[in-house]
This record gives sequence, structure tokens and C-alpha cells, in this order.
Amino acid sequence: MKADVTEPLACASCGRELPVRPGRGRIRRYCDARCRDAARRARARSERDEQQSVNKSLTQESRQDYVYTIEDDGPDGADPLVIRVGGTARRLIQELTGSETVSPLEVVTAARELAAAAADALQTAVDRARTAGHSWREIGDVLDTTRQAAFQRFGRPVDPRTGTPLDRQIVPGAADRVVEIVGCIIDGRWEDARRDFGERMLEAVDAERIAFAWAQTVGEIGRYERLGEPVAYQVADLTVVDVALYFEAGERNLRTSLNRAGQVVGLLISRAPT
Repeated sequence: MKADVTEPLACASCGRELPVRPGRGRIRRYCDARCRDAARRARARSERDEQQSVNKSLTQESRQDYVYTIEDDGPDGADPLVIRVGGTARRLIQELTGSETVSPLEVVTAARELAAAAADALQTAVDRARTAGHSWREIGDVLDTTRQAAFQRFGRPVDPRTGTPLDRQIVPGAADRVVEIVGCIIDGRWEDARRDFGERMLEAVDAERIAFAWAQTVGEIGRYERLGEPVAYQVADLTVVDVALYFEAGERNLRTSLNRAGQVVGLLISRAPT
């Protein structure tokens, strides 16, 4: 639209007064590109309202705003990880705030996908912190863990034998498998705990030895109470899974090592790192 502009106008987005531009020309509607983009987003939200993309009868007003905020994240050219995190978060919110016809398993699936996206985002954040010069001790402090544990989980070591980065591909389902082993031990199913042991582990660690180690732990720090979040990472050719075990009067760390075939080749209950 072109016209003689002699009176001050207000930004259609923020409301601030725009400078007068005498003479003929296109009427200015926004302060800058930021206000123009904000107006575009507002129009998009309005269109979604009309299309009832959020079920207002089932979603609290505060959560509606949150859904819109996430949908608006990820501008053109955004990092794929940013888009992935925003998309999985949006899906989980929609599942959690959906009708009762939504399958609980769909909610679990959405939550797991978001957890995976968040894990990748955390790795990226740690990589950026290292690039910025922060030490593993500083990163460990932020993550409430030791510098060694932080490095083992997020570091990118180089194989001294080849000079190339070590393979960081962990055995699929390693953490879940260790949780199953812990469940067997807690329930006193010692033989079941050995089900995924490799040949040498089967020879070295029998059911009686597992039972003795568990009884010794309970005798030292009391009744078992809960399991921490398992953390899987690659060390040379092995996938290692650390998980905290919380007892009545103390804490222990269960470290399980698996080879590339998924067989358990190491199992150690030790004092939790400090």
C-alpha cells in the first residue's frame, strides 16, 4: 500500500510510534524484522485457534500457551536437533493433555522419544561447553557427578592404537538389560541374573557368589530401597552401564560391562563415587 504519510503511525506488533516518513511510499507497519516476525506468529496462533488445534476443554490455558510456544520454536534454518526436541516435547504435551482415549502406551512412547532427544541435546551442550574451555570438573559439578563419570558419558576420546575417535556406539538396550539383572538380584533370582553372562563370566561368577555379594551389601548398609537412572557409555570395545543402588543407610554403584554381542563380561558392586 502506498500513500502520502504525514502523521506518525504505531507498530502493528509492539505499538511503539514509528518515525514519520514524509512523501509517497509504502506505509511502514512494523519497527523491524523482529516485530514483523512476532506479528506473523500471532497470526499463525490465531489461525490455529480457529482450527481448534488445541482442545481447550481438555487443556488448561497455561498449557495452551506452552504448546504454542513450542510450536513456534524452530525458525527457518534451525538446527535439526532443536526442531527434534521441540517436536517431541510438543507431541508429549499433546498426549498428556489429550482425551482419555489416548493410549497410555502412546504417552510412554512420546516420553521416551523426548528423553532420547533430550539426551542428544545434553551431549551437544556438553560438547559446546568443552569447546568453550570448561573443564570436566566444572561439567561434572553441573551434572552432579564426578569429572570421570562426566567424561566417560560425554567425552570423545581418541584410540591411542589408531589415532581415530573411539567408537561411541553402545549396545542397544544395554541399560534396560542391566535393570533386568538388578531386578533378578533384588528378587533373589540368582540364576536368572546370569542369563546374559558370557562364557568366562559364567565360569567365574556362579549364583552363590552373586547371592553372597548381595547379602554382604545389605548387611553393610541395610535394606534396598530404590534404583537410580542407569547411564550407558562406551569404553574401548565395551559398553559400560553404571547405575546407583540406594539402600537404607548408604549407596552403592553397580557397574556392568557388555561386549559387542551383548554378553555380560563384567559385574561389580562398589562404593558410590564421591
